[in-house]
Amino acid sequence: MIWFKYLEQNYSFFSAMLASKGAPFFRSRFLEFITEDIKNGWDIAEGKKRGISEDVIIQFIAPAYVGIVEWWFTNGMPYPPDVIGKQVGMLLESNLS
Repeated sequence: MIWFKYLEQNYSFFSAMLASKGAPFFRSRFLEFITEDIKNGWDIAEGKKRGISEDVIIQFIAPAYVGIVEWWFTNGMPYPPDVIGKQVGMLLESNLS
């Protein structure tokens, strides 16, 4: 939820970056950032206990998370940050626990 509040506060920057000619470069860097964030701070132990490799978990979650952020911005943030954050959290939880 914290991320979506941050993204909302910086809407002008992120929406411009995702819509600009440099969007593919920005998206790839954002994906790298999210990937590192997952590796260093997300609890993926439950998925690993179920036999899913860390690489597969990360490659499933990171692009999905970036895709949701892109969708959220390109559609004018149709849900408040707390709602989208909670829903994304539930999706992650259902895939990791």
